[in-house]
Amino acid sequence: MVDGLIVLTQAGLLALFLLLVFRMSVLVRAEPVNYTASIDISEPHGFNPAHGQQTSSRPVSDRAELITRLHILAGLQERDCRVNGLELSAAPEAVRAYAAVWLYGAGCALSDPSVRHSEALAGVVAQIASRKTGIPQPDAWQAISALTGSPALLVCFRAGLEGSEFWRESHYVPPASSLYEAITANAFI
Repeated sequence: MVDGLIVLTQAGLLALFLLLVFRMSVLVRAEPVNYTASIDISEPHGFNPAHGQQTSSRPVSDRAELITRLHILAGLQERDCRVNGLELSAAPEAVRAYAAVWLYGAGCALSDPSVRHSEALAGVVAQIASRKTGIPQPDAWQAISALTGSPALLVCFRAGLEGSEFWRESHYVPPASSLYEAITANAFI
């Protein structure tokens, strides 16, 4: 009886192994793997923000790496705001628009020059801003597109740009360029 159970277990493992080989071959045929090319931000791909990757002083062209960095930076700034008594998800719409524009400035500083100020970058930022602040994506898009029409939005954009450039080098955002400072300097809270 024990011999039969061992044979049955081995047969099951062999069947699972063959299934694994079959699935891998189907996946390889469906999408060839290219380890040397970086993925341009304009290509639609999924992402895994949980993979921890060291930040470097160079701009990124890989969409997943950019999203990861933006999530980290947005999370740090959201926490800074919360510690200072500003809950972004409960803030007025204008304040959340300032946060979206600050994050867009950060995205421009962190991304490769070829994709700065692109619709793809604005879409990534709008999605992250929506998750972190609760601003609807269309409103985030509108704030980003109306950037040059408002001095307050331009100040927030510039603070995001400067803050993320400093963060990329030193791994922290100076208070003068933080999201909290940009918001409180431009909004009556």
